[in-house]
Amino acid sequence: MEVLIIGAGDMSRGIGLRLVRGGHQVRIADRDPDQAADLAEDLGDSASGEGLDSAAGAEVVILAMPYEGNKEIAGLWADQLKGKIVVDICNPVDYDTLDGLVTPPGKSAADEIAEAAPGAKVVKAFNTTFSSRLANTGRLDVFIAGDDADARKQIASLCTDADLRPIDVGGRKHALALEAFQLLHMKVQGEIEGNWSTALTFAP
Repeated sequence: MEVLIIGAGDMSRGIGLRLVRGGHQVRIADRDPDQAADLAEDLGDSASGEGLDSAAGAEVVILAMPYEGNKEIAGLWADQLKGKIVVDICNPVDYDTLDGLVTPPGKSAADEIAEAAPGAKVVKAFNTTFSSRLANTGRLDVFIAGDDADARKQIASLCTDADLRPIDVGGRKHALALEAFQLLHMKVQGEIEGNWSTALTFAP
């Protein structure tokens, strides 16, 4: 599957590595094409880098920028994203205090992406995993929320290929809970000496 990842940061690196290992074609797009190309070179031959030009050809688009950047791209590319699976991975956290979310009350970042790109099949995923854990080997849990059941299944399949355990939590209304879940995960890093390298997982 051809996957377009928007952004060339640490989360893009972690997700990109997993997808390349899983046999998928990965495109990295960034406002800085050179940064995208550098990351793609690190990922390997099945990855390529480009500017923020077009979503054409990609079956899945992963928005891997901060909250405001994801909203901006969703709005600018609304027509291009129609009919595509769009994965929002961001956490709209108040990073000054780690004491709340900055989205309007009752709304998730995924909801706002869906409003900005109304024809897209928006899925929330990867937001509860820190980039350092994604970049390493080892199976991690990825929680998936979205209103389109087939889109959730396709993202679950990508996760399985990437040696991740997909956990389908249902409709997009649960994205807000996932974002709040990760807020707590971030908030306790100092207390648990997690060094931003812990993972949320369900153990039997």
